[in-house]
Amino acid sequence: MTAPKSPSDTADATCKGNRIGAGAFSRALLDPDAPPPAGLVGPDGKAAGKRFNVYRNNVIVSLCEALEQTFPAIVTLVGDAYFKALSRAFVVDHPPQTPVLMWYGGAFAGFLEEFPPLAAYPYLADVARVEWAWLQAFHAADAPPLDPAVLSSLAPEEVASVRFVRHPAADIVTSKWPVLDLVRANRFAEDAAGVDLDVPQAVLVTRPELDVEVLLLRPGADVFLRALFEGASLGEAAARALDMTPEFSLADSLSDCLSGGAFTAVEGHG
Repeated sequence: MTAPKSPSDTADATCKGNRIGAGAFSRALLDPDAPPPAGLVGPDGKAAGKRFNVYRNNVIVSLCEALEQTFPAIVTLVGDAYFKALSRAFVVDHPPQTPVLMWYGGAFAGFLEEFPPLAAYPYLADVARVEWAWLQAFHAADAPPLDPAVLSSLAPEEVASVRFVRHPAADIVTSKWPVLDLVRANRFAEDAAGVDLDVPQAVLVTRPELDVEVLLLRPGADVFLRALFEGASLGEAAARALDMTPEFSLADSLSDCLSGGAFTAVEGHG
């Protein structure tokens, strides 16, 4: 599914022969309260204000629907009517940066974090980050996950120095809120009665096979995994995690990451 023509392309086609800048056209296109650009005419030379309004509405609706499909848990948490108004506010401030509609919304979590009316619901931003990571994982390149047996074949003195190749679908979200419980309850209609907002959670989002998985990480495992994703060796990543989280378990966390399909290969040995 692709987004409508970029505002500048439409401006060039519609405003040929008129002194209407593409920037002004773009701003008016995404602002439902703005008047049509002055001097806008159609191919017949007649004023095209009504046609512009119809096109503008179609563009805004398409972008809002894309957000609704990407962030269903947010829709459930704030309600349909509020989400429609919220998504329109986002569209006005965040025009698409790519013609591919499914990639629209990367800035939505940050927008929720800074949106004053939602200050009492600070967990919404991290829920949106998990949903955005879910979308990225769903569309990421296919790659076979690392076979855990590869590590078993290494000499003991090699293990600490190995570095892992990140799976294209793998990402981490660390939150002060129970993001996994909130996503499960509001995206997949699981029981929300037991969600405790005082419990922080970190998750691994990946797609080792056909389906996207969101896995709860153990204490310190997010620091460990993020270090590995940044290129640290196994020993370096473990040291970082232990420094921040004394109860970090290297064996359990590494096993979880391997079974979750976080990597595709190891480097720096043999």
